Amino acid sequence: MTLPFDGAITRFYEESAPKDVREAIASNGKKDVLDPEFPYQERMDRDAYEETLKDLQIELVKLQAWIKESGARVCVLFEGRDAAGKGGTIKRFRENLNPRNARVVALSKPTDREAREWYFQRYIRQLPAAGEMVLFDRSWYNRAVVEHVFEFCTEPQRAAFFRQVPDFETMLVDEGIYFVKFWLNVGRAEQLRRFLAREKDPLKQWKLSAIDVEGLNRWDLYTETIRETFLRTDLNTAPWTVIRTDDKRRARLAAIRHVLSGIDYDGKKPDVVAEPDPKIVGGVDLWDA
Repeated sequence: MTLPFDGAITRFYEESAPKDVREAIASNGKKDVLDPEFPYQERMDRDAYEETLKDLQIELVKLQAWIKESGARVCVLFEGRDAAGKGGTIKRFRENLNPRNARVVALSKPTDREAREWYFQRYIRQLPAAGEMVLFDRSWYNRAVVEHVFEFCTEPQRAAFFRQVPDFETMLVDEGIYFVKFWLNVGRAEQLRRFLAREKDPLKQWKLSAIDVEGLNRWDLYTETIRETFLRTDLNTAPWTVIRTDDKRRARLAAIRHVLSGIDYDGKKPDVVAEPDPKIVGGVDLWDA
């Protein structure tokens, strides 16, 4: 089987990955969590996960009905390193919702015209109208992190972003939009294990990009960039919510619970929603570089 990018990910694993990362991947099974600092050493049991997920997705359907009826607006950003679980978490949010009122926004490279607009302009066009939920699979924080790591923006452009984003997000909240910023945090060994699995799976190879491959060599720069972004954009009006995603199942449940627990919608079952697991979800102090 031909591997994407000529097997660059396998080559990185065999030749360049830190020794502790290689040993963690080689010595653990599929059900094991690789990060020794993660609060659980095995993935959540599948049956328990699927039963809980179904109950929470029923709550999401209730939430969507309330959003439509009340005219509320919900905007959720999903950010994180590559393979942190953004797409899978968004899928579990949306798979039983009406797509007319629950949209996923995953913008590609800006067009020539968009590149000449105010940076936030193309994102503003995607914000929810009354009765809508919008889930951003990456967002305006591309400028803060990915564009900086790969030198796709200038330092003055990034400085302007950091000056403007607090006012921009405060306006969203003042406008009455229920606004959540998720940072999905994956450990280095787990990220590489997921990349290796994608590289070998014909159904998932499309998820890999040249940026993913090159990003493996820029872990430390990513780390510095993420730390700076948290310091400058963890706002009282719009704080970051960090979710540890080395166990995808627990992470997905925690993300759904966090959104549901913050909105007082009709028919809500507090015993089902419950509070997100504090070992998995919290503020920026939970982030582990």
